[in-house]
Amino acid sequence: MNEHENSAPGESTTVVPAGGGELATYVAQGDRFENPGLPPHAYREADVNPHAAKRAERQVAIMFALSMVATVVFLVAFFTISDSSTFFFPGIGTISTINVVLGLSVGFSLFFIGIGAVHWAKTLMPDEEVVEQRHPQRSSEEARSDAVAVVTGGGRQAQLDRRPLLKYTLGGALGLFALPFVVQVVGTLGPYDTSYLKHTIWDPQENDGKPIRLMRDPEMTPIKLEDVTNGSVFHVMPETLQKAIDENKHVLEEKAKAAVILIRLDPDLIKVPKAREWGVDGAVAYSKICTHVGCAVGLYEQQTHHLLCPCHQSTFDLTEDCAVIFGPAKRPLPQLKIQVDDAGYLVAPQGFDQPVGPSFWERLR
Repeated sequence: MNEHENSAPGESTTVVPAGGGELATYVAQGDRFENPGLPPHAYREADVNPHAAKRAERQVAIMFALSMVATVVFLVAFFTISDSSTFFFPGIGTISTINVVLGLSVGFSLFFIGIGAVHWAKTLMPDEEVVEQRHPQRSSEEARSDAVAVVTGGGRQAQLDRRPLLKYTLGGALGLFALPFVVQVVGTLGPYDTSYLKHTIWDPQENDGKPIRLMRDPEMTPIKLEDVTNGSVFHVMPETLQKAIDENKHVLEEKAKAAVILIRLDPDLIKVPKAREWGVDGAVAYSKICTHVGCAVGLYEQQTHHLLCPCHQSTFDLTEDCAVIFGPAKRPLPQLKIQVDDAGYLVAPQGFDQPVGPSFWERLR
């Protein structure tokens, strides 16, 4: 244990180390440091020159106005620029016009609000130095009341009552800046034209009104009924897929909507008359796209005749027209009507019995 002698502030103190050794001498310091005080307050130009204050006010208002202009550009671009419009940018390549315009406009809108607020704070808002003594963590009731008064008087301290131009331009900039977020939410709840969600390349109009052959995926070879044995599973695409590829019309989207799973089971096990009529001797075809969030339903349990979505475990009963028996999906898988043509190949004389994939707002319209 160290031994030492108590000393008054400013007197020397001798400390003896516990394990022996040389003595160490320190000078005891006082309990408090002398208050160094504050340097003289340096007034800003806007504090002493009314013309400088007015100039700063105009500069801040211009920044807020530029923010409003950028927001208006965002709104106009959102409704007028086509999603398919692109342009070449050196060093990057071909990029989407609407993505660039929307990104830059909302960025400039926020940027000008920010630098306007900073310039306002540095030139016009109160700039007095304040010293606050330490106190217990919870302030006294009087101090708490004073704090409330300071907050409620913030607008007055920021000179909003004296400078209405700043108040109105800031309100306009902040008000308009909220619109891009509202427009994006409201404008992307669903497409205005939902016909393309209901249309697939299984529709006979894609084949001049003639039935469309079922083709193995990815071999793209036709399927005969005799090829489909009980318990077998075929992943199927329409013969019109090649036409979509040749015409270069959103092939990936069309392929996703057209994916079908073809399965054959004992016809007597199919309990729904419509499902049995839309099949051929126990061979039935259903959309492979889960009605929950669009994952591929590709797992078939032959003993229970259940189709399983591997993403969220939605389970569909093939004997009940693919009704949902477990999981988050709310609708059965859409069925594709199939027949046998004169050459013995399986064909689809019409499209699905309902729109494929997850639900959307206007599905029943």
